[in-house]
Amino acid sequence: MARISRTLALGTAVALGAAWVGWGAYIRRKTDQVPYTTALHVDGVEIRRYPDTVVARTTADTQNEAFQRLFRYIQGDNRLGEEIEMTAPVSTDSETIEMTAPVASEPSETGMEMSFFLPGEYTAEGAPKPTDEAVSVEAIGARTLAVRSFSWYATADRVEENRQRLFDTLSAHDLTPNGESFLLRYDDPWTPPFMRRNEIAVELE
Repeated sequence: MARISRTLALGTAVALGAAWVGWGAYIRRKTDQVPYTTALHVDGVEIRRYPDTVVARTTADTQNEAFQRLFRYIQGDNRLGEEIEMTAPVSTDSETIEMTAPVASEPSETGMEMSFFLPGEYTAEGAPKPTDEAVSVEAIGARTLAVRSFSWYATADRVEENRQRLFDTLSAHDLTPNGESFLLRYDDPWTPPFMRRNEIAVELE
């Protein structure tokens, strides 16, 4: 009887694990991503060229507040009542990540800034206007980013470690950052940590 119970427990654990991994793979396939071309790889850093993009942006005291505000916008809380497909990644100020929560941000003096990228067919002028005054729709011109990828949860320690490695690599190869680094996250909260894709990025001059 004990052996049967152990076998059932093991089978259940395996099934749940497979479902968890399957969910992560499904979400990754289902979610569109901002396109880019890779120009170069140097010591674990990828140099990418991005086209013009459009983002919905907000600043809030917490990550959850910012995320919910932007999520309401793409779910139809806009003047056209139009639902907008979510596009990966989500961009967050990399200096404001909480150490205790996997994908949370802590407030800074000016608040935590988060951006959702809109699908490529939208322009800043043609995208639905937000009904929440705290949300803005903005155009970002074509740019070149230096990006370092890492997996698991984006804790403060991991973010800072990869940020430092990114800037060390840029310095070693005489590549000049233009502005502050930021965090890009591609996965929903239920994606297994070993399947997560996080990136520290900074624009290059």
